[in-house]
Amino acid sequence: MSKSDIRVAIVGSSGRMGRELIKAVSQQKGIILGAALKQKGSSIIGTDAGKLVGIGNLNVIINDDIINVLDKFDILIDFTHPKCTEYYLSICKKNNKAIIIGTTGFSKTIQQKINKAAKKIPIVLSSNFSIGVNLVLKLLEKTAKVIGLCSDIQIIEAHHRYKVDSPSGTALAMKNIISKSIKYNLKKYKSCNKKNISYNMENNNIGLTTIRAGDILGEHTVIFADIGERIEIIHKTSSRIIFAKGAIKACLWLKGKKNGLYSMEDVLNI
Repeated sequence: MSKSDIRVAIVGSSGRMGRELIKAVSQQKGIILGAALKQKGSSIIGTDAGKLVGIGNLNVIINDDIINVLDKFDILIDFTHPKCTEYYLSICKKNNKAIIIGTTGFSKTIQQKINKAAKKIPIVLSSNFSIGVNLVLKLLEKTAKVIGLCSDIQIIEAHHRYKVDSPSGTALAMKNIISKSIKYNLKKYKSCNKKNISYNMENNNIGLTTIRAGDILGEHTVIFADIGERIEIIHKTSSRIIFAKGAIKACLWLKGKKNGLYSMEDVLNI
């Protein structure tokens, strides 16, 4: 370890994203795993984080209390649950620790707390840390500006059966960026869902269909359809490693940044 290395804490260590993050951090130069956390009562407490993910000992023991490891990390990465994020955010704010948040499904209250915390600490918040998805969002912005007002627009998103929030944070981000690009009033139009897929462009509707099935990691399709032609912009996820890689990129970028709320657009300079 050198003085310039970024020390990272990962919460939800035994989860699917937590495991990918541990492996990604261990392979990235300039970043070291300083702490790994899991909720109290978990059977993996006391286990070496590297052993947990099958890459050998990393000499980082999984802990059940962030207070015990405050001196072990500079940036915390959180891909857990809104209530967990709310707690970890409060600890980071109190102890001047930067945080990267990949959790979705926040209430307005928690979002307000994130905005307030960003005045004191650096935060990267994104509904999707995939570099590809963030490039797609820019494509949607450009496409909507050119043909959005003369197109029927449909968003179709599919995820595994266990995903809690619906529609996905990424689908909502897509809806929002399209709406802003063509100046739709978000308070006036309605998004269609899988139970109601009727559509009327004159009413400024953006169709939004949600699918929860099997082990689909994540698929998003946006259709711009006019008479005689249509454009489909599609992103498919085949491995959670893409989200881990995006979070690692955000870690490297966040080092030394001033307090504020940042996005993956900032990280990728797009």
